[in-house]
Amino acid sequence: MEEHEHRRRNRKRIIGIANLAVVFILIGGLIIWGSMHNEIGQTVEDASLDGNNTQAAGKEGGRKGQKAGGRRSAAIPTGEQLAEAAVTKNDLMQTYDTVIKGGRVINPETKLDAMMNVGIIGDKIGVVTAKPLTGKLTIDASGLIVAPGFIDNLSYDPNPLGVWNKIADGVTSNIAMHGGTSTPDKWYDYYGRNETPVHYGASFFYSQARNQFQLGRYDRASADQIAKLKEQAEKALNDGALGISFSLEYVPGIQAAEIIPLMELAHEYNVPVYFHARYSDMEEPGTNIDGLNELIGYARQTEAAVHIDHINSTGGTFSMTQSLALVEKARAEGLDITACIYPYDYWGTYLNSARFDEGWQSRFHITYNDLQLAGSTERLTKETFMQYQREGKLAVAYAIPPEDIEESIKPSYVMIGSDAILEPGLNNHPRASGTFARTIGLYARERGVITLMEAIEKTSLLPAQRLEREAPLLKKKGRVAKGMDADLVVFDYKTIIDESTVEHPELYSSGIKYVWVGGQTALSNGKLNHSIHVGQPIKSQFQRVDGTMGGQLDWNGKQYPLLSYNGLQYVDLYAASDQGYEMQWDKVNHQFTIVRNQKRSDGSSTYNEAMAKSASEPPVTGTLMLERGYEATMNGAKVELLSVGDRAYAPIDSFMKLIGTNVTNNGITWTVS
Repeated sequence: MEEHEHRRRNRKRIIGIANLAVVFILIGGLIIWGSMHNEIGQTVEDASLDGNNTQAAGKEGGRKGQKAGGRRSAAIPTGEQLAEAAVTKNDLMQTYDTVIKGGRVINPETKLDAMMNVGIIGDKIGVVTAKPLTGKLTIDASGLIVAPGFIDNLSYDPNPLGVWNKIADGVTSNIAMHGGTSTPDKWYDYYGRNETPVHYGASFFYSQARNQFQLGRYDRASADQIAKLKEQAEKALNDGALGISFSLEYVPGIQAAEIIPLMELAHEYNVPVYFHARYSDMEEPGTNIDGLNELIGYARQTEAAVHIDHINSTGGTFSMTQSLALVEKARAEGLDITACIYPYDYWGTYLNSARFDEGWQSRFHITYNDLQLAGSTERLTKETFMQYQREGKLAVAYAIPPEDIEESIKPSYVMIGSDAILEPGLNNHPRASGTFARTIGLYARERGVITLMEAIEKTSLLPAQRLEREAPLLKKKGRVAKGMDADLVVFDYKTIIDESTVEHPELYSSGIKYVWVGGQTALSNGKLNHSIHVGQPIKSQFQRVDGTMGGQLDWNGKQYPLLSYNGLQYVDLYAASDQGYEMQWDKVNHQFTIVRNQKRSDGSSTYNEAMAKSASEPPVTGTLMLERGYEATMNGAKVELLSVGDRAYAPIDSFMKLIGTNVTNNGITWTVS
């Protein structure tokens, strides 16, 4: 790879910080535990997809035609083994605030699916083990599922009515990424003062922010207005906004000239851009395919991450196979694109929105009678449509082919998001109250479209992972493991289902028995505890180079400055190039493959003076340090990289192990020996 190509690719690098000490402890614990429990060597059914386990209760109703196969390799620890490897003697002697006993515990990150006990202490999970635990309060979860609390990252402001319907649906984090706020500093302060019972976060809502200029939905912003909006968006990100959101169908005047500068900003800060796409049908001009190609084009041009809101109702309706193929092709290029759906074959929106511009009957293949006023039994006529349109009422449209839901819920990059929260007056879609129970009860248990493990992953882990690079709080959510946040849901897999309807969107879901938010009981035996108010703000957090270096690396007589980040020291990846290692960039997998330097066929060296000079210079003070998820790999082993401007940094200790080099440290200088 030529030097300028390295430079261009370096701007994409991402970081992820792997806590090696924890890994070593887990591995060591696993060895000890394995010597004490020879059962580990026995056959364990593969739970990588359907989560079934020889200890799991009952049959989970996996994907039709799919069989759990074979033996798990002894070299790959199971989720149960990993959980037990983390258990210490002190963990077993602890008295926990709450013990959840004998439930079928599912952790989508490790694919744990086993009968275990969970100990909660304070706001954290203290232990997950099959061994007996002592608690001040013990909950018998026999026959029940214990899962991470659901994360709704396609919600709206956590109003004091709707949040309780979320909790009753198993939601512990309500994140307003469809919509959001133009002033996150005030937004977070407001919901903090109101002691919201669930965790909460929001995007910078561009479509709302442009209203300050009194622009109509079809108006274009001027260059000066765009510059001002970009400035406000950057401030919003530094004030905690988790990303940037656009509603292109509702504000068609927003065009590429407005979007590209915000996408570039999103890439600079490593945050996703959430899009309600421009089109939601297949009638020319302007089809679902056009709308998705627009979003993919922005991702390709700016390298920013893109999330497609509710692809089941916008971008995929009547074209789901083709639409998903487009997304999958873009992802195969290495573009960071995800999507979500809500599990209903009817959508809902306000009758005075642009979606009901002239021609809607033809576009959506419906008539007035296919519209129902939300919160009532009333089907619309031409006359009532015009009346409610003037009043800005929300109506449900029976306009999504059921097969589109089943197809769109399957891909691994598709997560669940409600696109609703119940509001006073109850003029809402039932998804405000039943999205998560319906996903599990209808699409996993009853129809077997996805497995239980997949359903839990789509409702917890995937939403956390979509936003955790900029929001460290989410790295502790979406998992059931020692040290994670005690945001948990316990439900009966045999009975969990949504109860909300178009007529009664306020009805609570069935089958959800317990919910914990931050270790506090929010739902007990199906009854809400309105006294808890422990929700925490989920905010973006950015670190910058502060000018204080983390020492230096002495490598074969050359010195390279080190950078400190989250307690670890990092070295510029180009130091390895300077020392005779060649790097090959894989743009699809976002990896640098490290190979030992060899002469090229023409006899030339891979040494590059510009790279060497770069590695010998400290980064500019004030530069963002970002976790983009990029990796360096050698001989099958990997380390995650830190992106600092256009440079990639590797954690020195683990990187030296990766390339098979010994290093010593006297507290200031690291020396390659």
